Amino acid sequence: MTDTTPTRAGFVALIGEPNAGKSTLLNQMVGAKVSIVTHKVQTTRARIRGIAIHGAAQIVFVDTPGIFRPRRRLDRSMVAAAWGGAADADIILLLVEAHRGMTEGVKAIIDSLKGLDGKTPVALVINKIDRVKAETLLALSAELNAAHPFVSTFMISAEKGYGCEQLRDWLAATLPESPWLYPEDQIADLPMRMIAAEITREKLTLRLHEEIPYQLTVETEAWEERKDGSARVDQVVYVARPGHKGIVLGKGGETIKAVGQAARAELEEFMGRRVHLFLQVKVRENWLDEAERYNEMGLDFRDGDA
Repeated sequence: MTDTTPTRAGFVALIGEPNAGKSTLLNQMVGAKVSIVTHKVQTTRARIRGIAIHGAAQIVFVDTPGIFRPRRRLDRSMVAAAWGGAADADIILLLVEAHRGMTEGVKAIIDSLKGLDGKTPVALVINKIDRVKAETLLALSAELNAAHPFVSTFMISAEKGYGCEQLRDWLAATLPESPWLYPEDQIADLPMRMIAAEITREKLTLRLHEEIPYQLTVETEAWEERKDGSARVDQVVYVARPGHKGIVLGKGGETIKAVGQAARAELEEFMGRRVHLFLQVKVRENWLDEAERYNEMGLDFRDGDA
């Protein structure tokens, strides 16, 4: 980058159905794990910003919760956060899974895009292209572009990196001219306390049964920087039912111990230093209706009002 090269910067919102690959794309673009990625849907709760530098451009990705039909207060807050991220962005990327195609959920999202101001460019990103044949991709692209005037279409595999460089080039060239918004060495604007909680929640989500992860949350209760350069991190896992506490703990505490070991290892790799992680499991039957819990997740409690 030369002194005469104009810098560009702005926010890119990733929207789509749950499990469309938004978090995987964010991590691929940033080159580090800053968003929770699991095979289970609805895992991203807060709007997580990952920051990528590409030439003279600073691309700030907003990984929003998946857009789905909300049933509970938490669901409604997550969907409101997703659309809030889209409304505030300089560019919107709609991710669609190639093998699922034009679902009812995708149709609903496209209909909702019409309600935005129309000034924000919306690009189509067809993800997981390695799962379908070329003729299926072309037909899907034609169908989606007939439904909405996307400014550009990209076909990628976020997991394997196919097509991601072309998308990165386009974003860097399309963002508005602007000074960079964050320091050059920063890759996310989440506090480490929240990133640590997300890492632990991911490990719990991967280990536990289908019905439990959406009724638990993890909060970093205390963070102590030690003289030897390590950190002590105390976290609380809140569950909604007494019966869930035993499942989270596991027989003889083996489940929570394994979760703690996996989360600590990832935290140490992420931070590049030793971490002492301590987990407690507490029952809070009404945590889904407590404003404080939503604030910890970066969500607006009021958005969940019916």
